[in-house]
Amino acid sequence: MTDPLRCAIYLRVSLDVTGEQLAVQRQRADCLRIAHQRGWRVVDEFVDNSVSASDKHKARPEYDRLVAAYEAGEFDALVCWDLDRLTRQPRQLEDWIDAAQDRDLLLVTANGEADLSTDGGRMFARIKATVARGEIERKAARQRAAALQRAERGKPPLGVRLTGYTPAGEVIEQEAAIVQQLFDRFAAGDSLRALAAWLTESGVSTRHGRPWNPSSVRTILVNPRYAGHAVYQGTTNGKQGTWEAIVEDDVFRLVEAKLADPRRKTQQGTDRKHLGAGLFECKKCETKLRSWSGNRYRCPNGCLTRAQQHIDDLVLKTVRERLARPDLVELITPAESDKAKSASEEVKRLAKRLERIEADYDAELIDGRRYKVSSQKVMAELAEARLTQARLSTRHAAASTLTAADPVTAFDSAPLMIRRNVVDALCVVKVAPTPRGRKAFDPESVAIEWREDQD
Repeated sequence: MTDPLRCAIYLRVSLDVTGEQLAVQRQRADCLRIAHQRGWRVVDEFVDNSVSASDKHKARPEYDRLVAAYEAGEFDALVCWDLDRLTRQPRQLEDWIDAAQDRDLLLVTANGEADLSTDGGRMFARIKATVARGEIERKAARQRAAALQRAERGKPPLGVRLTGYTPAGEVIEQEAAIVQQLFDRFAAGDSLRALAAWLTESGVSTRHGRPWNPSSVRTILVNPRYAGHAVYQGTTNGKQGTWEAIVEDDVFRLVEAKLADPRRKTQQGTDRKHLGAGLFECKKCETKLRSWSGNRYRCPNGCLTRAQQHIDDLVLKTVRERLARPDLVELITPAESDKAKSASEEVKRLAKRLERIEADYDAELIDGRRYKVSSQKVMAELAEARLTQARLSTRHAAASTLTAADPVTAFDSAPLMIRRNVVDALCVVKVAPTPRGRKAFDPESVAIEWREDQD
């Protein structure tokens, strides 16, 4: 008596809403029945539950294990409930057809519609796979058209809900409060890394239960839907959303400008550990000081190396005295707001200009040389406009501290990055070299120059 044929079973469901694997159980019963009828011995089972096969780039762990097991010669027959449970990709189907022809793999479906051991079965399988692929493409086209229509009507996109909102666009107050704090704290000067740490320390979990990191925080801050802007494929379409905005538009634009600031890309990191690193200047060469070993500041050009503590204490004391003055609210003037608004409009104008250049190139209205020259010129202007926008927003970013009921207390209790931002909004700190061997701290060696209309 010959040994029974070794058989593997592959089961897959695209979406299991309940997580109870009921559909998988039904598939398993039918596949086991087929194996039993043919006298095959089931040696392994591969289950991809709630995993789509429509996207060739999406990982199917059990499918990959199935392929590896066959390559290793662990089974000679494969049973699945239906051919589209195994694959919806014609190229993958051809691999299984080759296996059936070249290596005598027996592949059958539980509904009896395809048997790759016959030429008729192979022909039917190819036709069915092509029809299924065409239906997937038609479905995708319908979904894109529907998404575009929703965006044009200002409706929220369907699919995975946004943190702070229900799928229908209704505000979830508890989540919305966290989103507001993220925008406000970043606008005031906190860093992405510090915000991720704050969320983790506060016990706030992501919607998927994964750890917070700077990238996940940034994903929230760049989403225009929080400001009530309708989007299509991740880009605003100029329509106002029908849902309630969680953040004010000017706050979103400020955060947008700070994230686009070219200085963020040239610096090793924006999350500082010392008050003056990258903020205070060398009085001799006007270069930004860096933190150095032994809690010291150092000029990159070698002009000075100074202990941090006394310098920081003097700056903090002076800033506190300025924050305690009754005319503090006058620091944010309408003129500055107008300048920041003008800078924002210039950024928008240049961004649209760049889009037009790209559209002209795509339409073959301009050649590659003209596209390169024109786009590089506009990109340079856009980078400069964004830098101006970010600089003008610095004073506004400190508003949460400057307009607090007790600005001094608000300043002292704020995270380091926000305190740095307040210092930067109020003054320029220039540190001078001191004679070699001098140990006593000389306050005159630290010049605190108030910005315009600060004195």
